Amino acid sequence: MTHKLENREGQSVPEVTFHVRDHGEWKDWTTSDLFKGKKVVVFALPGAFTPTCSSTHLPRYNDLASEFKKAGVDEIYCLSVNDTFVMNAWKEGQEAENITFLPDGNGDFTKGMGMLVDKADLGFGPRTWRYSMLVNDGKIEKMFIEPDVPGDPFEVSDADTMLDYINPDATRPREVTLFSRPGCPHCARAKEILEEKGVKYTEIPGQRTSTLRSLGGKGTYPLVFINGENVGGAEELEKYTF
Repeated sequence: MTHKLENREGQSVPEVTFHVRDHGEWKDWTTSDLFKGKKVVVFALPGAFTPTCSSTHLPRYNDLASEFKKAGVDEIYCLSVNDTFVMNAWKEGQEAENITFLPDGNGDFTKGMGMLVDKADLGFGPRTWRYSMLVNDGKIEKMFIEPDVPGDPFEVSDADTMLDYINPDATRPREVTLFSRPGCPHCARAKEILEEKGVKYTEIPGQRTSTLRSLGGKGTYPLVFINGENVGGAEELEKYTF
């Protein structure tokens, strides 16, 4: 099925009101509240808790939020045609503290953007097509719209593409993964080193030693990867130049 997807660069964002549940109270956020006088990045995705949205699209925007801020972006909004309770639960589960979630439950904003598509074949009903945009004071400066092909394409609306557009010279935070096990003193030391350096990391506990060997490690804990590079354990991490 093909969709009539509209690039609205140079136009204003739709005038709508988002009904949100914030700290146990109902609040209305208007387009003016969200966009007036601000430089904003919006990324829209088909649904909370869905695989690509949860594993890649949302986390990377959250990880790069500080770089967007350095580039002059005031806010980053994640929009989906979901209700506010679903979006709040997803935000909490994702620990996406750097992102503001916009629940477009009725699809009003998405329809106004020309991005409302029918995903009835998946049992989703009307949803937003995946896209991202840069908005200055309510006017759309740039849109990255995923190609109209079957499935759920994810090629251009990612955080890195948007950051490259705003600031091609922006640095990227290191992607650090630490394989550990409970009660391991060397793992605790590795985490201390990373925290002392102010480096965020993803910890994956309880893997078999055979798994560590298959990843290029010695089969001992911890095993640290930085930007895909096998750094080694705590001793090697102490010597690593950040």
